[in-house]
Amino acid sequence: MKIRLPKILPRETLFMALDNVRSNKFRSFLTVLGIVIGVMAAIVVASILTGMRQSIIAIIEEYGTNNIYAFHLTTGPRVATDRAERLRKPLTVADADALKAQAGSVEDLAVVAPNVGYSGGPFDDNITYQGHNYRWGNTSGVTPNYSDISNITIREGRFITESDNEQRRNVVVIGVNGADALFPGKHDGIVGTEVRMGGYNFEIVGVLEKRKNAFFGENEEDNAVYIPLRTSQKVAPARGWLLFVIRARSGQLNDALTQSEDILRRRRNVKFGAPDDFDIKTADNFVKQFDSIFAMVGLVAIAISSLGLLVGGIGVMNIMLVSVTERTQEIGIRKALGARRRDIVNQFLFEAMTLTFLGGMLGVTLAIGASKLIMLLVPSLPASIPMWAVTTGVTVSVGVGLIFGVWPARKASRLDPIECLRYE
Repeated sequence: MKIRLPKILPRETLFMALDNVRSNKFRSFLTVLGIVIGVMAAIVVASILTGMRQSIIAIIEEYGTNNIYAFHLTTGPRVATDRAERLRKPLTVADADALKAQAGSVEDLAVVAPNVGYSGGPFDDNITYQGHNYRWGNTSGVTPNYSDISNITIREGRFITESDNEQRRNVVVIGVNGADALFPGKHDGIVGTEVRMGGYNFEIVGVLEKRKNAFFGENEEDNAVYIPLRTSQKVAPARGWLLFVIRARSGQLNDALTQSEDILRRRRNVKFGAPDDFDIKTADNFVKQFDSIFAMVGLVAIAISSLGLLVGGIGVMNIMLVSVTERTQEIGIRKALGARRRDIVNQFLFEAMTLTFLGGMLGVTLAIGASKLIMLLVPSLPASIPMWAVTTGVTVSVGVGLIFGVWPARKASRLDPIECLRYE
């Protein structure tokens, strides 16, 4: 079965373009080097950003897609916090009780006292045990229902109970990184051990299972250290910051968000039309925040790759102008044999587009290889090559050949056949 080319792409024209590229392999490679670099850079960056986004979505989904997060400060990625925001009053346990009582679309609510052992605070959350210490833990006070709302899995032992919280017991649940640091080489038998933290003795009652999804090989929960909420208020009363993790009823996420926001605005005496003096958002909002960051990085990558494409395009135009000069007699012979101006334009345009197409395909191949190599050398760095990036890279490279090949093609088509045959 023979392959039929479209009528707009004559077979002879395509073969002539390929023969010319093959006859000048090294020159052709140097010509499209900018295009190769531009396409490769764009696809590699796109693959890394796509992989990172997929990792973030997987982590958020693992914590629960039906959750709403409320805090008195802005959460998520940000550059700085202004003074007015720092002066906001924290949320309270009474606010949490009001949400559970008045918001009909709210199924459950967990209260978290984040970062109890904050820098400069009165409570040092460095954990020590028999000469080993763990100082990188993110210690939080939580209510017992936090494990259910955040889909926590326990590897050994149990989570914090209502009795632990009510009686302000000095019990702690640690993540896998804390367990590895305090008990190197020990996978079980950790529960029941007493450790020292902030001048108090704490009993380890549970060890968390490592989350399946991670960002750069780490999940925030791997460093987690959980103590009962009321215990955290006992050992670090000056902190006073509370985060609400609100679980909406099935199919009522937006209703729960609206109701929770209205209740908090009333309780915090926010005037009508004034912006919220607290932050409340769903998991989708966190994804949108990261998308805005990725978009900025993507624009920088596009700008860099555009420079490479521009350099490559200028190189293609210059080499095609040289080719027109070198093949002046050939152009004259073709015109003498009846070739039309359109035929000459098509020949040189297809030649330029073939050149940049091959450069684009080489850039795609190198980008795929580079992405695979990055994942091999740095397994924690997510990378997923999106098909749209490959398609766009090849399409843009062909477009560069079309745009920068117009002038040489038109110049060739306007040559006088008699003068061409006299040219030496």
